[in-house]
Amino acid sequence: MREIVSTRTATALASILLMSCAQDNGEPPPQPPPPNFVLVMADDMGWGQTGYYDHPVLKTPNIDAMASAGLRFDRFYAGAPNCSPTRATVLTGRTHDRTGVEDHGFGMHPQERTIARALDEVGYSTGHFGKWHLNGLRGPGVPVLADDPRNPGAFGFDDWLSVTNFFERDPLMSRKGLFVQMQGDSSEIVVDQALQFIGRCAAASKPFLAVLWYGTPHSPWIASEEDRAQFASLDERSQHHYGELVAMDRSIGTLRAGLRELGIDGNTLLWFTSDNGGLRNIEPGTVGGLRGFKGSLYEGGIRVPAVIEWPERIREPRVTSFPASTMDIFPTVAAAAGAPPSAALQPQDGMDLSPLFTQESGSREKPIGFRHTGKLALIDNDLKVVKAQAGPEAKWEVFNLRSDPGETNDISANDPESTARMIQALQDWNASVDASAAGQDYPRGDFDSEGSQPRWWMVQDGYSPYIEEWRSRPEYVRYIEREFGE
Repeated sequence: MREIVSTRTATALASILLMSCAQDNGEPPPQPPPPNFVLVMADDMGWGQTGYYDHPVLKTPNIDAMASAGLRFDRFYAGAPNCSPTRATVLTGRTHDRTGVEDHGFGMHPQERTIARALDEVGYSTGHFGKWHLNGLRGPGVPVLADDPRNPGAFGFDDWLSVTNFFERDPLMSRKGLFVQMQGDSSEIVVDQALQFIGRCAAASKPFLAVLWYGTPHSPWIASEEDRAQFASLDERSQHHYGELVAMDRSIGTLRAGLRELGIDGNTLLWFTSDNGGLRNIEPGTVGGLRGFKGSLYEGGIRVPAVIEWPERIREPRVTSFPASTMDIFPTVAAAAGAPPSAALQPQDGMDLSPLFTQESGSREKPIGFRHTGKLALIDNDLKVVKAQAGPEAKWEVFNLRSDPGETNDISANDPESTARMIQALQDWNASVDASAAGQDYPRGDFDSEGSQPRWWMVQDGYSPYIEEWRSRPEYVRYIEREFGE
């Protein structure tokens, strides 16, 4: 009988034979090429909005395929319940208030050490594509200026095609400061441009970090007629919202196919997640039955879909309930790339998740802290303490997320010992964040908190020539209507 050997098995056997021959000849075994990294983030996609969670109307075949081939997280958390803060946690491995990004539209401190800078120092090419929102500008997304002191290049990205905030179909974007008018769905544009960058890196045998930050499914929601057609029974904004997710999922299929066509998918870590929990007033729901929505520190505001696919390292697909967060992205990627510990600014709030690639881990040793506009929470494995409102009068609640993922049963009165321990741990962590926010992590005299304060791009001199053009763009019109009722 002829034995059939899979391609993956054959490749592994060949590698073992080559290493054996090298060792027999007295030569050191060949070093494997460094891995590549593709970090993909949706904008406002809730935990329940995937096919693998049986969403009632939305199908996500390409995200589902990632989950079937890789490591799916059932308890993955955005670093904050909204956009800019979570993006800061991805790039730094630190909770956002340490970095100056207190809320949406705040700018990140230039002193922060980003994953782009860390990988650049060990020989990687780095690229950012899509939404940026770390340069201190509020308002609908516009091209990032070349002289913006907080543009992606200033934080270590060699290549970038970026906008300041959310963006829709046919976006006007910035290629390292040069404005370019793009045509088509925003998610597909981001993937197309990223694949061009990835292709150049592959042709040069250069390892790379590609960060793809979609503008989907953030309002004001402008989907194609074809993509929204299957949701005709829903209200108009829900049609567009889900239509954008259809296009985004399709672009993920294009991305995965592109990596395969380039022959680099096996050695590429592809990480998909979202920047915060789902939106209210979208039907059917976005959070899969969890409590709260975007802006809340209850699970619905911070628990998000997440999948890692890496064929050469994650050989046995599975689902994990290990609690993890966007703060873990930096330490995981830096460790896999061989970056030294000094590449990360201390203190770090995340941890290296690579042990999960091969087997389940036990309890998480480092709790996950959250702090956002006066609200606080801390997750320590199954237990979560939360102060869901700002202010001294707000009460503490404690939940067991294993038995009560919907956070319906506050156990603080019934378990005072655990409650006291959790509150103390959160207060200790919060004091550490206070120290960072005061600039104590940076060299003395090298700190400017005022520079991170948010500003409206409409009143910035660099954008004054474009105001009239932007007044007619649909994303601007819908944003003004939503924010100011005009």
